[in-house]
Amino acid sequence: MRQRSPAVLRLLLPLWLLAVSVSPAFLGALASDPSKEPFTIRISCGSFDDVRTAPTNTLWYRDFGYTGGRFANATRPSFIIPPLKTLRYFPLSDGPENCYYINNVPNGHYQVRVFFALVANPNLDSEPIFDVSVEGTLFSSLLLGWSSDDEKTFAEALVFVQDSSLSICFHSTGHGDPSVLSIEVLQIDDNAYNFGLPWGKGTVLRTAKRLTCGSGKPAFDEDLKGVSWGGDRFWLGLKTLSSSSEDQSISTENVIAEALLAPNFYPQSIYQSAIVGTDRQPSLSFEMDVTPNKNYSVWLHFAEIDNGVTAEEQRVFDVLINGDTAFKDVDIVRMTGERFTALVLNKTIAVSGTTLKIILQPVKGTRAIINAIEVFEIIPAENKTLPQEVSALRTLKSSLGLPLRFGWNGDPCVPQQHPWSGVDCQFDNTKGNWVIDGLGLDNQGLRGVIPSDISKLQHLENINLSGNSIKGNIPTSLGTISALQVLDLSYNELNGSIPESLGQLTSLQILNLNGNHLSGKVPASLGGRPLHRARFNFTDNAGLCGIPGLRECGPHLSVAAKIGMAFGVLLAFLFLVVFAACWWKRRQNILRAQKLAAAREAPYAKSRTQFTRDVQMAKHQRPHESSRSSNNESSPHSPK
Repeated sequence: MRQRSPAVLRLLLPLWLLAVSVSPAFLGALASDPSKEPFTIRISCGSFDDVRTAPTNTLWYRDFGYTGGRFANATRPSFIIPPLKTLRYFPLSDGPENCYYINNVPNGHYQVRVFFALVANPNLDSEPIFDVSVEGTLFSSLLLGWSSDDEKTFAEALVFVQDSSLSICFHSTGHGDPSVLSIEVLQIDDNAYNFGLPWGKGTVLRTAKRLTCGSGKPAFDEDLKGVSWGGDRFWLGLKTLSSSSEDQSISTENVIAEALLAPNFYPQSIYQSAIVGTDRQPSLSFEMDVTPNKNYSVWLHFAEIDNGVTAEEQRVFDVLINGDTAFKDVDIVRMTGERFTALVLNKTIAVSGTTLKIILQPVKGTRAIINAIEVFEIIPAENKTLPQEVSALRTLKSSLGLPLRFGWNGDPCVPQQHPWSGVDCQFDNTKGNWVIDGLGLDNQGLRGVIPSDISKLQHLENINLSGNSIKGNIPTSLGTISALQVLDLSYNELNGSIPESLGQLTSLQILNLNGNHLSGKVPASLGGRPLHRARFNFTDNAGLCGIPGLRECGPHLSVAAKIGMAFGVLLAFLFLVVFAACWWKRRQNILRAQKLAAAREAPYAKSRTQFTRDVQMAKHQRPHESSRSSNNESSPHSPK
């Protein structure tokens, strides 16, 4: 999809080369309170239950917060990976982007670490290749062979949480299904790894290398008795800096001063061993592969633990990084004030090639020494998409029934390497955010309705939803997207009338509504627009009328008027039915009366009627005569 990168990022590039001091007051304001426990959450991906792992009895919460994927048993390719048994993997059919959303995270500075594993299924790709982002910023790209390299089996970044939530997304590159064993979110000191400008909420630090020299044993901070506010860093142990060198390792059990101090809280164990040069090869050299044209923050750790060095100027050396002197005349005893005291040096380096090379070159006294090395890639944090536009797209996804294969998880525009399919983004320099300026979802099998919330995408210039099966009305709110130039809703199943509000879109140049079930009069404000070099298409809508090329309209009635008219017609029909029923009943009664009258006029009927009357009168007179006779017999005055 088309994207326009922000010019502001290019302006920041020269600033990466600066190293400036930060005031103690500022550091104090950012420092975390070591008396409080930092926020910590660990997720065992694919697990239905909380899990605790040895030897530290670490708690891993059951899987939650994901947007898709499947669970499976895990194959751990490295011994440094947590001893967990399940993972979650994300088939491409579930979409190219899948995320974990962790809410209610206190704002602050965090170490985010993701461990990878292989799906214990021979039918699936044994080693998937994919990208990982945190808060919209891409910080890790797995390469072929990662499962056979301990340091490549996890990805780690230091990031600031600013809105009480954290998103970690996995982006398919078409080479296998991303598979995740665990996720850790560990709060660290707000000022940890402050390398100067442009350090802060605008940067993400990716851990490129972390070595403890001389011990030869890999370990986590928890194993080294570190403190919680330092996170839980993984240190790869080295006995020598390179296979071809003659380095020597030394160690001590003496307590190291100035360790475990804010803001980085380094465990003292990393200073109790070291690699030193030899008389034959007094200098030390370390080399690692890096991504070209990137900026790196290098942290070098020293402590004078060599029994042969007891005073100043007995060991003085220069530090060269990629041929340039980064630190000159380093004298550990002089700079710390005494032996067995930690010293940390930091430098930001712009690397143009594919190699970062560190050389410690003695200039006075004995051989060079190094205790630990940390290298971070400095990544500018991506500016996110405007929240209201992200919300509108998620509503659109649900309302249109977007197929699962689209994904549409995470941020629509960032990381820039993985924008959402069907979405065009543009950076708004005024707002400092990405905005959505185009939707291209034509011929995608959409079957829902267009939500009114589409109007929250106020920067849209182009909408193409043609060739789907979208139903319902055209939202009136579309008329408020003032920047809209192209609106193509052709060949769907839209019904209802064309909103008058579309006439307010003065920038509209192409309007395709053909091939739907629209009805009513085309708004006059749209009917005359083609005269002004706009191209509108209303054909193949049997119910539309009112402009050349369509049928003529009758009296234009509102929806309420049409409903009222239909109701009136229904009442009139019911009245006619009742009237007809009453008329028919009355007619039947009249006919019945006429038949009776005619029957009574017949001779036989008259004779029968007279006979019936005579019988009835005879019955009526007999009781009277009987009564009269009885009264006469009982009278005292009757003659004897």
